[in-house]
Amino acid sequence: MSTNSVKEAAERMDKALTALAHEFGGVHTGRAAASILDKVSVEYYGSPTPLNQLSSVSVPEPQMLVVSPYDKSSLNAIEKAIRSADLGLNPSNDGVVIRVPFPPLTEERRKELVKLCKHYAEEARVAVRNIRRDANDHFKRQEKDHEISEDDLRRIETEVQKATDAHVAEIDEMLKRKEAEIMEV
Repeated sequence: MSTNSVKEAAERMDKALTALAHEFGGVHTGRAAASILDKVSVEYYGSPTPLNQLSSVSVPEPQMLVVSPYDKSSLNAIEKAIRSADLGLNPSNDGVVIRVPFPPLTEERRKELVKLCKHYAEEARVAVRNIRRDANDHFKRQEKDHEISEDDLRRIETEVQKATDAHVAEIDEMLKRKEAEIMEV
């Protein structure tokens, strides 16, 4: 029972890492990446629809995205959605596809993006620590109810702390890699 809960806590921590990777994927680094448009929602026949359900996004060159809608009548709506998504991108519509050029980042913008990534990393660290706290509380309740011994509680808390430390180290490593990617000119 107790080792399952340690495993469950570690799996929840893994999900926090996956969420952080997803957040980092949405941070634009001066290079075109299709994932930056993941959060864009298009008003399509009166309902908000994710862009990736209405079109395919390709990266023909490092500084350009090409959005090819499945339905050509949605071109203008897609272009408008990309413009209003507050991504700092300026799409152009040629009647067939939408080209989204990625302007080179200024030094100031790079520093803002690094600050944003640090914020995302701190949120992930907090999430991992909250999972640790929840797991430890669960085990303390079990010990109080005499389901596990005090020695088992100490051993399990040590295992949870090791998992926490490993996940926090991974978050720090992910941040370091993303920071290097953003600051690379």
